[in-house]
Amino acid sequence: MKLIIIGPQGSGKGTQAKLISEKYNIPHISTGDIFRENIREQTDLGKTAQEYINRGELVPDNITNALVHSRLSTQDCFKGFILDGFPRNIEQAKALERLVNVDKVIYLELAENVAVSRISSRRVCESCGMVYSALHDDVTKGCTKCGGKLMIRDDDTPDAVRNRLALFRQQTKPLVEYYAQKNILINVNGDGSIERVFVDIIHGLS
Repeated sequence: MKLIIIGPQGSGKGTQAKLISEKYNIPHISTGDIFRENIREQTDLGKTAQEYINRGELVPDNITNALVHSRLSTQDCFKGFILDGFPRNIEQAKALERLVNVDKVIYLELAENVAVSRISSRRVCESCGMVYSALHDDVTKGCTKCGGKLMIRDDDTPDAVRNRLALFRQQTKPLVEYYAQKNILINVNGDGSIERVFVDIIHGLS
């Protein structure tokens, strides 16, 4: 099963992608992970991507496409995968179609105010990177794993979140209609528990 999961920041697509990966025994492919791996291993594409990231710019489509295509060409992807963070726009979607036929696209719908609340409530341990939510966890006592101090990342402030959501609406939201026209889109309400959302996704895939 070749799948894509898309949704605004805060919709939980990374969490759901991992659950889907485990259920169907297919690799969870995150563009963020691909970038970090190539940068860490200092590949030619990784070095080029790092230059854009260091300048605070988006990595161009041709470089992102090449990195994703390279990953999809590995043996563990031959029987399926779930893509998280790619494609981000129509051009990337068309580039992907030249490589593989996608079976289903899962769209996690989430209201902007809910997304802002979820992300701006996120706290990250400065020492070990453990992530907490002020909505559900006691974040006043520090990290329960290592005792480190919890912080709010600069890109998790409400204003920063709204800027990212605006970028999502501009660049990625058009993919919803694009895949709906191809009759492979599954709409799922992302405003629920992890378990509820996962059940709805599996129902849509079955």
